[in-house]
Amino acid sequence: MKRSIFSFAVAAYMLILPAFTQAQTDQPTGEEDRAFWVENLVKIADPVLTNLSNNTLKQNMPFESLSKDPLRKEVSYLEAVGRLICGIAPWLELGPDQTPEGQLREKYIKLAVKGLKNAVNPSSPDYLTFGNRHTQPLVDAAFLAEGLLRAPKQLWGNMDKEAQEWMITELKRSRTIKPHQNNWLLFASTVEAALLEFTGECDLERMTHGVKRFREDWYKGDAWYGDGKDFHMDYYNSFVIHPMLTDVLICMKKHNIEGADFLDLQLKRHGRFAAQLERFISPEGSYPAVGRSIVYRFGAFHALAQSCLIGSLPSKVKPAQVRCALTAVIKRQMKSPKNFDANGWLTVGFAGNQIHMSESYINTGSVYLCAMGLLPLGLSADHPFWADPYTEWTNLKAWNGIDVGADSALKQ
Repeated sequence: MKRSIFSFAVAAYMLILPAFTQAQTDQPTGEEDRAFWVENLVKIADPVLTNLSNNTLKQNMPFESLSKDPLRKEVSYLEAVGRLICGIAPWLELGPDQTPEGQLREKYIKLAVKGLKNAVNPSSPDYLTFGNRHTQPLVDAAFLAEGLLRAPKQLWGNMDKEAQEWMITELKRSRTIKPHQNNWLLFASTVEAALLEFTGECDLERMTHGVKRFREDWYKGDAWYGDGKDFHMDYYNSFVIHPMLTDVLICMKKHNIEGADFLDLQLKRHGRFAAQLERFISPEGSYPAVGRSIVYRFGAFHALAQSCLIGSLPSKVKPAQVRCALTAVIKRQMKSPKNFDANGWLTVGFAGNQIHMSESYINTGSVYLCAMGLLPLGLSADHPFWADPYTEWTNLKAWNGIDVGADSALKQ
């Protein structure tokens, strides 16, 4: 009896094996992955940019939050705009072309440029708050500034002189906000880096102070910085610290600012941290839901995405394996229709609508930070990230019995 059951099981397995093997080998191409990413970018960006360009963002954007702060809603709009622009700017910077994707870019470049002028026009219904009564605008002025640095031609370059002057005024307005002694110092640094890039002038102390603190006081080892003097087990090294530290240093080097020599070491740390993030992605496309702000979804991979964009990945980590790993994450995280409300706005959640996974400072606008995981769309379609065939990522290979070699810490 046992033998016949065993024989039946073997026969059944042999019947399904070809289908299983086909499923394992019939993987999407880079072109198909890119189309999937663009589809998600458009779904995320369209409500924000369409409404901002029509001066209806404040009218139509919902406010979902655990916060009891009456001013939080007022600052939520800049959160949505700044974080979205920061994430999609490299894609926009590729500019229009005759492909369907290039035509989409043209549409959203125009919406973004028109919308950003509305955002800084004091007479506009969608005039956004960059300072004054709340500290939060410093954060999102910085994300917007970082986005402008990532799209100097298609965003900043397409803004008319009046819009540029208004934008500079609003970025400077954020100087009234004193940053906390943690990752917030890099928000001040990033705003000043953008002002230096676009006006030739900045508050040099405000730009370099945060860089010095992270360089001299807050490095903990193996590519991890403290969020201030303390170490936190969360994704803020990815959300903010590595990306902004790197972008500020790139700007400092371009403008020959003292302290820019730190860039070479920072790029090594950034690359090592990116490699660690790639190892966080499981064979199934999940990753640890640990630390605060976890509802920023795949924005947790901002530093990995940026490392792909600027070419600072370690040689052992191939761009295509990152594409496949991040694609698995996005598919896993965005498969629930509860990620969006009935009108297409993002909900607060990790893999759906999960408001109690958020902190009180988080709201509808905050979760648009997920767009930062899409930075590699700023690489052209013929870049190895997109052009190379499907490649298994580290955890998938390791759990399939492939020898991936030893991992090793970054030496001081």
